[in-house]
Amino acid sequence: MAAEVRTRFAPSPTGYMHIGNLRTALYEYLIAKSNNGKFILRIEDTDQERCVEGAIDVIYKTLKMAGIEHDEGPDIGGEYGPYIQSERKHIYLEYAKKLVEMGEAYYCFCSKERLNKLKEECEAAGTGYKYDRHCLNLSKEEVQEKLKNGEPYVIRQKMPDTGTTSFDDVVYGTITVDNSVLEDQILIKSDGLPTYNFANVIDDHLMKITHVVRGNEYLSSAPKYNLLYKAFGWEIPTYVHVPLILKSTGQKLSKRAGDPSFEDLISMGYLPEAVVNYVALLGWSPETNQEIFTLEELIKAFNIKGISKSPAIFDINKLNWMNGEYIRKLSPDEFHELAKPYYEGVITNPGIDLKKVSKLLQARTDVLSTIPQNVDFFDKLPEYDIKLYVHKKMKTTPEIALESLKASLPVLEGITCWNEQNIQDALLSLVQRMGIKNGQMLWPIRVAISGKEVTPGGAIEIADILGKDETIRRIRMGIEKLASSLQQ
Repeated sequence: MAAEVRTRFAPSPTGYMHIGNLRTALYEYLIAKSNNGKFILRIEDTDQERCVEGAIDVIYKTLKMAGIEHDEGPDIGGEYGPYIQSERKHIYLEYAKKLVEMGEAYYCFCSKERLNKLKEECEAAGTGYKYDRHCLNLSKEEVQEKLKNGEPYVIRQKMPDTGTTSFDDVVYGTITVDNSVLEDQILIKSDGLPTYNFANVIDDHLMKITHVVRGNEYLSSAPKYNLLYKAFGWEIPTYVHVPLILKSTGQKLSKRAGDPSFEDLISMGYLPEAVVNYVALLGWSPETNQEIFTLEELIKAFNIKGISKSPAIFDINKLNWMNGEYIRKLSPDEFHELAKPYYEGVITNPGIDLKKVSKLLQARTDVLSTIPQNVDFFDKLPEYDIKLYVHKKMKTTPEIALESLKASLPVLEGITCWNEQNIQDALLSLVQRMGIKNGQMLWPIRVAISGKEVTPGGAIEIADILGKDETIRRIRMGIEKLASSLQQ
């Protein structure tokens, strides 16, 4: 019987969940769930200097918003806990000491000053820095004496001097490195905490992790992991190294460059489901041409073989399109609830029917944060240039616009029951009587009552929402504006 598939997402609590982190979590989750396995959350806080207060809550919140539920973790427990590395501190030292006894690791008492001097010498000689094994041949007695005297130390892994180390990756195949380039990496730091590389291996083994997903920037670390697994005689997990996510400029996404985190994207008006769907496709291709997936559909469709070696490009325009598709799938009431916060402070007139505004917007909105700039004219007519009345396709000029607005005024004033249907009937009847194109009437009215070139609806829909008095007031203003400009 095959072992249960167990994957883990092991973020550091640095207060920021970038898109690459989210994709790693998602792929780990999809690998586990598509194989009826378990997805584990583990917090890697061994680098205490980088830890940010409240960051673990950010991780919980992000996973919850994304719909990625873990089966074991710090908040829900599990049989392989604790799931926070700093709470497992005693475990790592025990395993490092075993490696020392086996001759696979050794104590190093070199001071920072000595190591810095060694680095300077390597740089001056034009060679890459590599620890010179100064402490490798200390006798057991010398080591015991230094430990007894409380001298600070680290424990280093003893790398093989000759030969090669190979490892298999599902995406990149077999990769072989020359052992001579491997440095004797630190396993236990001077503060007693393990390094990221060492803790990962110990925890993954003890938690029975079968698949490890990480960015391909860690490919060079994999041989070191394998040497540790081999030293302990443990089974090596399946490695899945995923490609980088780059901007269209070819640069890596980064917080420093102002690139958005998952939470940022949600606050910018993207739907969590759309972001998760989009992130899944950053470096993975399904076997069909399907692009819109629910999380359940992703679980069914996901296959490691679909992961690409090539960098994935984060295309905000593609995300906008996908988000728009999700918005249009919402019910009118669901969209209205999401849109309401974006009306606050932008539409203050209580006479405006916000549900009608939402009805107009839903088919024309890709990102929720664009709503305020698209609806602000309902509250107050913006300043606009009469050049807006010129429209080649509609065959309008300022002169035609003035004539149409003047003709529409008494017709609109004569409507007793103000609604879309009656406004449409009255205006189209007028168009017929004047012998002009629809656009030659409707475009000037749209400009006069919105002051914008692009609006979420046409003249009739906007007029219905604005109401009779406000529509007529704005048309009169448009007439004055045009007449004054044409007289100059």
